[in-house]
Amino acid sequence: MGFTDRFKKNADEDHPADSLVKHLSDEELDALIPATPVPVVVDFWAPWCTPCHMLAPTIEKLAKEYDGKAVFAKVNVDDNQVWAGKLGVRGIPTVAFFSGGKVVNQFVGVRPDAEFRKALDAVIHPPSA
Repeated sequence: MGFTDRFKKNADEDHPADSLVKHLSDEELDALIPATPVPVVVDFWAPWCTPCHMLAPTIEKLAKEYDGKAVFAKVNVDDNQVWAGKLGVRGIPTVAFFSGGKVVNQFVGVRPDAEFRKALDAVIHPPSA
């Protein structure tokens, strides 16, 4: 097994067949964000990125917990650079939270599950004005 084959294998293991996380291109993300009535959480990642693989189980777990309340997607920045450029992604993993078609929060790096839940809950249930 060659160097790149190991990453491909690991990338496949990060994304089970029953995953609720959509793997999207820039064009698909363009269509999804404005058309989705619930918040969209996008994980910008790359197959060679070890922290991205560390974050993958958290994203999968949150997608199951928030099924119906949010949509989860992953965008491989090696293959799709438009949205990463729009958002100024300089490091991966970067997770962006969209609501109403706009970015409302963004994290860089691996963080505890609780930080993602807090950010997502704030988007789903914004404080009353």
